[in-house]
Amino acid sequence: MSDLLERLRGRGWRMTAQRRVVAEVLDGDHVHLTADEVHARAVQKLPEISRATVYNTLGEMVSLGEVMEVSTDHRAKRYDPNAHRPHQHLVCARCGAIRDVHPAGNPLKDLPDSERFGFTVSDVEVTYRGICPDCA
Repeated sequence: MSDLLERLRGRGWRMTAQRRVVAEVLDGDHVHLTADEVHARAVQKLPEISRATVYNTLGEMVSLGEVMEVSTDHRAKRYDPNAHRPHQHLVCARCGAIRDVHPAGNPLKDLPDSERFGFTVSDVEVTYRGICPDCA
């Protein structure tokens, strides 16, 4: 059973066939699929699953905090099941491939008090950009 499925079951989330398939499609490391990509893969496993069901299921998973919605540029939002391990993203500027990265240090603590302008900072998002080996 996937980590995402286990987390969702642990929360008591009612596991329909459609929800299970969406969770299975999102399982794995470095998964950052668009909703349309999730739907295309889900249809291969469950042909009758609708696009609306996929969108609604992804929205519920995001609301539960079990999946993160990632927007690294002006392309479609992507869905990341790695919601419980702090990480940043490395994005290819050409093809849009995304990888999870875990840099040393704490970017939240690295922001000096003089640059916080009175804000109570609760979260930080860092996106590294470059060209992946396939595009180089």
